[in-house]
Amino acid sequence: MVEPQHRRVTYNDVHNIIKKAAVKIAPWKPDLLIAIGGGGFFPARVMRTFLKDPETKKNIPIYAIGLSLYEALPGTTAEQIGNEVIRTQWLGSEGAKVLLGRRALIVDEVDDSRKTLHYAVKELKADVEKELLALPEDQRDAARTQFSVFVVHNKLKEKAGNFPDDLPYFPGEEVPDYWLDYPWEVVDIEEHDRLAAEDKLKAKSKND
Repeated sequence: MVEPQHRRVTYNDVHNIIKKAAVKIAPWKPDLLIAIGGGGFFPARVMRTFLKDPETKKNIPIYAIGLSLYEALPGTTAEQIGNEVIRTQWLGSEGAKVLLGRRALIVDEVDDSRKTLHYAVKELKADVEKELLALPEDQRDAARTQFSVFVVHNKLKEKAGNFPDDLPYFPGEEVPDYWLDYPWEVVDIEEHDRLAAEDKLKAKSKND
């Protein structure tokens, strides 16, 4: 069995990818971020540095949801891991009301199989639709939430989930189907950064 190729990603890598992506996202004017935990927490915070409220120039709020596909969590079975998206934290009815009339950017670190992102978009839209039904019919269009998605990395592979055709999708960087080692997952960050620097030198020498 051939082991998947690894790519070590540093905090600086993530920061610079988000900085470039924010230029493309800014015209969409998101006024709220929804971070998918745990991988989306750090990218969402960095994204907020570059996306301010266009009128007040203040920070836009970040809301968090917890979804797990690959983690072994208490109560999960071996059959669920990698196959079923598990909710560990959700906005609920009150959170869905906050989304009404907003432009929400969903943030995660990687679009791999797309199962998690597909689940997040579908379920958040469903929650919002329930809240819209409680409003007078003539107010629903103005209160409808607009969603978009940003990921630091999109893996160029066949996806198990899909997005609505009209959903704005902003991948920061598109990469082959590597195993991505993110800095927030490692214990020894200095060793991680050292190895990442070595990898970049090797890649540069190979290309020169």
